[in-house]
Amino acid sequence: MQAMPERSSGWWISPAIPTIANCALAALWVFSTIGGWGVRAFCGEGEQRDPKCAADVDLAEVLSVPLAVLAVALAVAAWALPAVRRRDDRLDGLLTVAAFFWVAAEGVLFVGGYVAKP
Repeated sequence: MQAMPERSSGWWISPAIPTIANCALAALWVFSTIGGWGVRAFCGEGEQRDPKCAADVDLAEVLSVPLAVLAVALAVAAWALPAVRRRDDRLDGLLTVAAFFWVAAEGVLFVGGYVAKP
């Protein structure tokens, strides 16, 4: 962080930080859903996998998709729209909200997996 007098709060955080956070959270969500990490973590692997648990975790994955789509839309809009990209406060805000939606999507996966766990 560095102090900048033109910002209302006096602090400036590089947009690279929330962008990297969004990318890392997106990768975690993709590996948890498409990569099968969530099912393996909560329901076991191979012959020890509980089919009912796997079905319940799959449901949690489906329920997390709208949150993930919204997070992607916000992050892409933050960088694609010039009116947002050129205003630091708007860019910071949208990227931060997108990160919170990624956290919410991961939270749905975690709670769903914890509830499904045998």
